[in-house]
Amino acid sequence: MNYNALRAVELLRFGTQNPRADFHDGQEKAIRHVVEGRGRLLVVQKTGWGKSFVYFIAAKLLREQGAGPALLISPLLALMRNQIAAAERMGVRAETINSENQEEWNDVEAALARNEVDLLLISPERLANEHFRAEVLGPVAGRISLLVVDEAHCISDWGHDFRPHYRFIERMMRTLPPNLRLLATTATANNRVLADLQTILGPNLTVSRGGLGRPSLLLQTMRMPSQAARMAWLATHLPGIRGSGIVYTLTVRDAVQVAGWLQSRRIQAESYSGETGERRVELENALLENRVKVLVATTALGMGFDKPDLAFVIHYQTPGSVVAYYQQVGRAGRQIPEAHGVLLSGQEETDINDFFIESAFPSREEVESVLSALQGVAAGLSVNEFLSRVNIRRGRIEKALQLLSLESPAPVVKQGSKWILTAANLSDAFWQRAERLTELRRVEQRQMQEYVALTSGHMEFLIRALDGNPGSGHAPNIVPLPATFEDGLAREAVAFLRRTSLPLEPRKKWPSGGLPGLNVQANKSIPPERNYQSGRVLCMWGDAGWGALVRQGKSHDARFADQLVEACAAMVRTWAPQPAPVWVACIPSRRHPNLVPDFARRLATALNLPFHPVLEKSDDRPAQKQMENSSQQARNVDGSLRIHGHVPTGAALLVDDMVDSRWTMTVAAYLLLTNGSGPVHPLALASTANTDE
Repeated sequence: MNYNALRAVELLRFGTQNPRADFHDGQEKAIRHVVEGRGRLLVVQKTGWGKSFVYFIAAKLLREQGAGPALLISPLLALMRNQIAAAERMGVRAETINSENQEEWNDVEAALARNEVDLLLISPERLANEHFRAEVLGPVAGRISLLVVDEAHCISDWGHDFRPHYRFIERMMRTLPPNLRLLATTATANNRVLADLQTILGPNLTVSRGGLGRPSLLLQTMRMPSQAARMAWLATHLPGIRGSGIVYTLTVRDAVQVAGWLQSRRIQAESYSGETGERRVELENALLENRVKVLVATTALGMGFDKPDLAFVIHYQTPGSVVAYYQQVGRAGRQIPEAHGVLLSGQEETDINDFFIESAFPSREEVESVLSALQGVAAGLSVNEFLSRVNIRRGRIEKALQLLSLESPAPVVKQGSKWILTAANLSDAFWQRAERLTELRRVEQRQMQEYVALTSGHMEFLIRALDGNPGSGHAPNIVPLPATFEDGLAREAVAFLRRTSLPLEPRKKWPSGGLPGLNVQANKSIPPERNYQSGRVLCMWGDAGWGALVRQGKSHDARFADQLVEACAAMVRTWAPQPAPVWVACIPSRRHPNLVPDFARRLATALNLPFHPVLEKSDDRPAQKQMENSSQQARNVDGSLRIHGHVPTGAALLVDDMVDSRWTMTVAAYLLLTNGSGPVHPLALASTANTDE
């Protein structure tokens, strides 16, 4: 194919909406390389360089010369939405098939078959879908003119954001015709990742690698162990930064909590995570159009979110690796002269990142349990059926099955909703990879703590860690943000955390396997008249509001402080459950027989209600925290509680200290309601629930 330089510049100016735009160093050379079919190309360039324009313009030029459509494999939906909008400005007919637009799949497939699609964007998970491979990709595979692999570091298991389904791309490489145009792009490929990609994407891979320095971005780090201190710092300094930006958190709970705090300080903030659902597009657009000051986001708003004038990226906790941090902080200052990248290091981040590292791969015991459960079950097992057979969390079961199914040969395969054992054995290479990458993540975690300790040279540190030229990392002439904040704001942040509470919603169905002790069947709906009402939880275990005081009472004092009694009484008055409770009960424990009854009795006194200890433990069971999934937790409670004495008829407040799976509350409420109680309103001091469930 011929390269048309004038048309390429014209398309660039359409796409950027800038009539004077010109190519960055290396952009036009990369486009020419692709269009003229000079072989496979890997582009490693910093965020904001314009990697997407390379494949948009190349795809458009190829289509205008009669070539077939381009296929783009991209990891995040936010990235897809950004890219489709940019492509349309150039006249590129871009469509996507992903988990959020199922109602459009038939139309997209039909347009693709009619050759009316210039660029099809898919997630790597689509490649695992048999229908997509056979019915959508199969008929057009011979016409595809260009395969683009965006965020190509995800292919490499050395990469900071390895995506298991990207392994399908590695398998595709072995079957692609040698003359098919291949373009891979990433901003974060150190030498280790680069060597891996050269092996996977070869043969004869050309690498275009640019500098990593960001002259408009000032980087800072500040150690602030307390959540309240970090919240106070954000409330102090965000209003003074011109423009809008992102605050990254490691957990969904923190994203919601920090956004709520900023809203209470009259700062336009919204939370954004994988749980945001239908509002994700709305919130992305609000940030793009500067209608919000800040999105407080998890990494769901990560790779590829493109806002050229993003003024700041602030991390509420330290990410797990330098490359992940560079990827995220690099959202800021792409086309503005001044931007801030601030990392606020907190005491909880080590535990959170440890959890991420330890949960990245299943343990040998988990894999053995999963494979043993499938032995002799010819029809296979669904994930729900696994839950009743193995004491492993749902997310861990799903991860183990997914990773095992991506091995070659795979010891398990999925047919419909069932997982079936194959004749293949799991190779030692699986465990060698897991051990190697777990150790790598530990090294990366330590490297990030070195970064946190820096007082200067932050950009140079990141560039060196990414095997770039540190000479390109000079700090810009921007006034740093101070590490100070008002003490009064920190106290107000603690008060805010103590005013918030968590909902405690009832479970909808009985678990897989049922509960023989209650004579209820598996997966049947729990009748509303035998279920508790929506309740309240005072805090998260160990958080900066009441969580630390709950931990102190549970783990050290063997008695909950009077402050917690007062806080729960105030929460009940604000909550005002209806019908109003007229008596108080509690969940008993044989390990700590006085802890919860003592608290419930004092809470009843504060509410001027009678306390009736009508529930008792009938036998000893393992602690609920030893039960790893919902079915096992339900079974552990089944038959362990019984009614002792007369149950009052009015509405009850049912009190416990910790809540996780909610099965203890569910069974206790069922017993109370079956024995004559009025509606049951549950209350717990703290939630220890794992987001995995």
